[in-house]
Amino acid sequence: MSFSIQHASDGQFKFDGLRKYFEYRDLGIYKATDGQAIVHVIRAREGTNANGEWHLHKISLQIVYVLKGWAIFEYEGHGQHKLEAGTCVHQPPGIRHREIAHSEDLEILEIVLPGDFETVSVDAQAVDVD
Repeated sequence: MSFSIQHASDGQFKFDGLRKYFEYRDLGIYKATDGQAIVHVIRAREGTNANGEWHLHKISLQIVYVLKGWAIFEYEGHGQHKLEAGTCVHQPPGIRHREIAHSEDLEILEIVLPGDFETVSVDAQAVDVD
């Protein structure tokens, strides 16, 4: 592991992340931890919308903290939640979820362990959404 620091002027957002309707700014944690974790800022990509696809992540930890704007997520067994600036969510390993909508100014800080993880699409009919 190594020391890492990244200033706002150092990082650039890229369209190379998991979802095409988001831009991702890597904060250098993946490299500093030899892939044990990934931390990035995610923001809404102008002119795009969430597709509402149910999925899950094969992870050991996932934390989402909303920095700006809002998003509506639905979690299996927990229903829909509007996440607004200041909201923090621990998404347990394997929880089925989907994003339904977001504001144009949405920005999220996301922390995931391990840094390399698999995302699996889930058949919507297989999800119990109490």
